[in-house]
Amino acid sequence: MRVILKDGLLVVTALSEEERAELEQWAKRSHNHVFALQHQDAQTFRMTDLGPRADACREPINVTSKASDPQIRLISNFAHTPFFLGEQHYASVEGFWQGLKFAEPADRERLAALWGGHARKSGSAAPRSEVFEFEGKQIRVGTADHRALMWRAVCAKFEQHKEAREALLNTRQRPLTHKTRRDSRTIPGAVMAQMWMQIRARLQKQELALEAR
Repeated sequence: MRVILKDGLLVVTALSEEERAELEQWAKRSHNHVFALQHQDAQTFRMTDLGPRADACREPINVTSKASDPQIRLISNFAHTPFFLGEQHYASVEGFWQGLKFAEPADRERLAALWGGHARKSGSAAPRSEVFEFEGKQIRVGTADHRALMWRAVCAKFEQHKEAREALLNTRQRPLTHKTRRDSRTIPGAVMAQMWMQIRARLQKQELALEAR
């Protein structure tokens, strides 16, 4: 094989049919990977594969319901990822969250069965209030207690919904963001993304503990 070295560039060219086949297979396996160069001695350097560029460089993932990757869409609150919180069944985190805006049990039950944009749109019909009741406790909108309910719902989702949990774990160590056209006042995107990453870290720790048994 022929090797050409330039500043910021290394080119490898096959000189025979056998080398071409070998190089083609290697390139397919390593396409878009990041390599670390290590100077071994005066005649040799080594290139160590650090993995796919997105993972090696920890490129951020913007988690939204409109993400091109269906696995990322599973992480979003809009996703149809059924779970229980207490004795109540919810079709999505969004259905739970929007249902809190309603005082009547029948309205909350109706919202609990919804997901996606339909859940958010249905929640917009709720009367405006600065306080709501949940599990017999008065909670003020936008407070730490309000956000704690989101934490409970999101934890329940990833603990109970296998596909969503696997999708979150498959983001590995990449930073997660939640940037949308209109940010939420009660759960800003930065707060939501931090919740996902904290839950991911906890799930990863659980996975390691299971593997160590």
